[in-house]
Amino acid sequence: MIELFSANTPNGKKISIMLEEIGYNFKVTKVSIDKGEQFKESFKKISPFSKIPVIIDHKNNTSIFESGAILIYLAEQSGKFYDKKDRTIINQWLMAQMGYIGPMLGQHHQFHHYNPGKSEFGEERYFKISKRIYQELDEVLSKTKFLSGSDYTIADIGTFPWIARHEWHDIGLKKYENLTRWYLEVSKREAVKKGFSFMNKDEFPPLP
Repeated sequence: MIELFSANTPNGKKISIMLEEIGYNFKVTKVSIDKGEQFKESFKKISPFSKIPVIIDHKNNTSIFESGAILIYLAEQSGKFYDKKDRTIINQWLMAQMGYIGPMLGQHHQFHHYNPGKSEFGEERYFKISKRIYQELDEVLSKTKFLSGSDYTIADIGTFPWIARHEWHDIGLKKYENLTRWYLEVSKREAVKKGFSFMNKDEFPPLP
């Protein structure tokens, strides 16, 4: 059985969606990051940088931190969404999400959504970068059905929850036809709906 230590964030949703997609039984242990529970010594033992999510695979007595590493682990364990012949391209898109898409949109959230008016430079910088991310993803998705090609993979699972915060971005998802097409297709998957609402049963991916 998998125990998921998480909060209701894009990074947390990646893993709950993946667990639903592969059909694994899992238990959610909520980490209240607004109360600083991620900094407790007991949590730091399994997450050295005090970040969610983390999983413990009790069957294998293994804990894994960092959401990208967790997605890879679960994909390898289940044999799903990580085809060996496509791993080079899947890895590139997953790392792009981990190192660029998520962090940049996260900074946009901090300046534009949580702390508006505190830094004009920060707001402008991360708005421009976020808009460019939308444009870049739209261009890629004009050529492929999913991010790494014709198949739905952990790259899509990792990226989707960040685009699902499009209402916070004030960029206008509808302006990007190909990105919208991808977003709607992913959001209709039953496992995505269930995983998205893993901490709030009334929460669903917002429409463009």
